[in-house]
Amino acid sequence: MEFTKDMEGGKGLDLKRIYTAVILLPLIVAYIHYLPPFPYFFVLLLTVAMISTMEFFTMYNLKKSLYVPALILGGVFFYILCLKPEAIVTAIFVILSLVLLIRLFSVTSPSGSMRELGTVTVAFLYIITFLSFQWFLREDMMGSKHILLLYGTVWFADSFAYYIGTYLGRRRLYPSISPKKTVEGAVGGVLGGGLGALIIKAILYDSGKWALTGTLITGMILGLSAVIGDLIESMFKRDAGVKDSSSIIPGHGGILDKIDGVLLAGPILYFILRLS
Repeated sequence: MEFTKDMEGGKGLDLKRIYTAVILLPLIVAYIHYLPPFPYFFVLLLTVAMISTMEFFTMYNLKKSLYVPALILGGVFFYILCLKPEAIVTAIFVILSLVLLIRLFSVTSPSGSMRELGTVTVAFLYIITFLSFQWFLREDMMGSKHILLLYGTVWFADSFAYYIGTYLGRRRLYPSISPKKTVEGAVGGVLGGGLGALIIKAILYDSGKWALTGTLITGMILGLSAVIGDLIESMFKRDAGVKDSSSIIPGHGGILDKIDGVLLAGPILYFILRLS
């Protein structure tokens, strides 16, 4: 998510953002809405989880002796979280034990063990676990609508944050974490989330699903979650000393850069739906 003040004064529409949305949006909507959750949506989520985890490991220069086995175990962990949740307690014990044993015997020096094991653990919790909530959303009878609500609302929040931050941004939001992000952009993200939820609800859901006020509040909460999710990823990138999680998407950074907002907003929407 971007909610920045244009530091060079060259303001204008981000044509790459518009072209990307016009080309990809219909394909993504069709893929999510018309294809069954398994295997199609599951494989999509698993792919995103694995690439994002690879980016996170690379950001922190994880040793190859731990990188590959941890990535494989991360995929197994995601599979169990989504498709075998009844085995999750056993899986956590077995997978974390294997990670500890691999680090213990693959690298003789204890130096850096906390940083390396912390990187793996955070990746499992922050990326893989958070993403698994999108599978739970999709499993619901109205799951495709929930996923489109999630991504559509976060996209509105992202867009409003970007343009309001560019044109109106004055006050820095959190300079030590992300120097260019502004308070005005963050507020724009929250308001954009509320507006996006109202529009998407009107298109996809029956009128009785949520009241107007409930939909607006839900959207604003998701917008705020997207803002915080962006700051969380920025915290990790600044700690790792990188600008983007990777360069897999030319001009846009990595997959993790693209999903930072929905990583946190997904679980939030899940719990809102469970409680409503």
